[in-house]
Amino acid sequence: MTALSLESMRADIARMLHESPDDIRDDDNLMDLGLDSMRLMKLAAQWREAGARLEFADLAADATLAHWWAIVARGLAREA
Repeated sequence: MTALSLESMRADIARMLHESPDDIRDDDNLMDLGLDSMRLMKLAAQWREAGARLEFADLAADATLAHWWAIVARGLAREA
């Protein structure tokens, strides 16, 4: 299992959107870039399998990588 990082999440999103990770900025609205709820659910499931504590509703509330990483980072800090 690969450890989750900001850059691995960026790469996962880019793969899902068929984009380059360089094209995904931290503050981009990912729904505006083409991410839909089905893809978001797949990403959430994938990241939960990697150990992240997050819920679909948390991700949908603010669809930016910065927000998503903040949720994951808080969970990682609690585990440390």
